[in-house]
Amino acid sequence: RYRIDGLLFDLLEVPRSLHLAVVSRLKIISRLDIAERRLPQDGSFASSIAGREIDFRVSTLPTIYGEKVVLRLLEKEAVVQHYTLESLGFDPDQLELFMRGIRRPWGMVLLTGPTGSGKSTTLHTAIKAIKSPRKNIVTVEDPVEYRQPGIQQVQVKSEIGFDFSRSLRSILRQDPDIIMVGEIRDAETAQIAVRAALTGHLVLSTLHTNDAVSTLVRLVNIGVEPFLVATAVNVAAAQRLVKKICKHCKEAYRPSPEETALFAPGPGPELLYRGSGCKQCRNIGYAGRMALYEVFWVNAQVRRMIIDNVDADQVRKYAADSGMVTLREAGFRRVMQGQTTLDEIMSVVADQD
Repeated sequence: RYRIDGLLFDLLEVPRSLHLAVVSRLKIISRLDIAERRLPQDGSFASSIAGREIDFRVSTLPTIYGEKVVLRLLEKEAVVQHYTLESLGFDPDQLELFMRGIRRPWGMVLLTGPTGSGKSTTLHTAIKAIKSPRKNIVTVEDPVEYRQPGIQQVQVKSEIGFDFSRSLRSILRQDPDIIMVGEIRDAETAQIAVRAALTGHLVLSTLHTNDAVSTLVRLVNIGVEPFLVATAVNVAAAQRLVKKICKHCKEAYRPSPEETALFAPGPGPELLYRGSGCKQCRNIGYAGRMALYEVFWVNAQVRRMIIDNVDADQVRKYAADSGMVTLREAGFRRVMQGQTTLDEIMSVVADQD
């Protein structure tokens, strides 16, 4: 099966007689132990397809029916060749705030979102936007998903004790200007990253929370002092990926009263759009995906609220009253622009209700 734009599609059924041979071959080219079938294994290999360099991340899992193999495909040069911050999906006002955050000489820029929501793509595209021969940029990742010339990229190797915290301590002795940490997973990594941001480095990283405001709360909850969080963080952003309506079968329709009510207190649009399904989109009505963003600028008032341990809901209310566009609002804008459907937005930002 293939997962395309977040959905699984059946491609073909491999005869059971070929299962062992196919799995063994994948293990060989991924430099895995072909004799080990009792334990999970992870490996990788690279290949060139139609002139594009593709990394294949291989994961095996023993099941009661035999070994299951999942391949994750990553185009090495995707960020360099295809992406800009303008193309990712930021609204103009959001992009202005995000650019202000990443152009500062020090501080933290935090991204949050579920696994597979495009955080690494956004971080690498941000690095691409501020990259300069006069800046020493170092990343620590697990795994290294995109390759960029002109920066140093470090692969975490937890099996030998080279984890995020240890690699980050080593990077700080390498005279960096900008540091990208693939993910803040524990208190030690968080504290080192915050100290780095407060000692003249720009630090970009990710966390797993529901929204942008929660990233600050998360840092405090894992053991970083509130006054340090308040001082260090420049901007926090949450993101989600949503499917785009297929342009080949896109059609307009009049929304139901229930759908119109979702746009309250505004009147709602007279027409909405959806895909009827066609060969080009495999009859699902969608083709491709785009990102939604929620960008939270940490100003002086927010810093005081963090230091005073103000409840996160009050911080969210302040941010909304100050004009922050939430994920839900960003999604509704895309619906009104005819880029995606109301059903898709409601399924993706359900945790924002």
